[in-house]
Amino acid sequence: MRTDFDPEAVGARGVYKLLTAVIVPRAIAWVVTRSADGVDNLAPHSFFTVASTDPPVVQFTSVGEKDSLRNAADTGEFTVCLTSEPMLEHINATATDFPAHESEIDATGLTREPSLHVTTPRIAESPVALECRLERTVEVGNCTLVLGRVVHIAVSDDVLVDGRPDARRLAPLARLGGDEWSTLGEVVATPRIRYRDWPGHFSGESSSS
Repeated sequence: MRTDFDPEAVGARGVYKLLTAVIVPRAIAWVVTRSADGVDNLAPHSFFTVASTDPPVVQFTSVGEKDSLRNAADTGEFTVCLTSEPMLEHINATATDFPAHESEIDATGLTREPSLHVTTPRIAESPVALECRLERTVEVGNCTLVLGRVVHIAVSDDVLVDGRPDARRLAPLARLGGDEWSTLGEVVATPRIRYRDWPGHFSGESSSS
């Protein structure tokens, strides 16, 4: 049995709650932008992903017109920092609706770190920072997709293993539905199946059957 939901009957708010509850976990972009007046904004965005690898482009979505969108459009730059598990309280606090003239970085006691190629700073407490220049914005319904060309990647040596970022050391946070967050949990390595190895390798049966 399934329960059916009609988006028109549920309404926009109901659809938002359903989508954010079932599309989980969601990676979080901790986006640093700077206003035209020089105020640094910091906000978590959980509609976030890689849009292209060549050229390297990441994307976050602004639901409505938020400071992150407005500042990135005005200055053409932003920085995406990784949201790690020890920073949960700070990350959640930066989702507070501070007025545009007040910096979340200062309000939450976080530390600025200079970026190399953009004017927006990094968050020193975050283990990873992606320095981005605005590629373009795309309006979709009540949202705006913000695409940024990654011009520099800075990774803390503490999270590198054999020169590569290690997921366990990164300890990333993710968003679920409502007020729920999640941590990385168990990491399982499962190599992809090559087509030539397919016969006899995959039964096609559910593990629960």
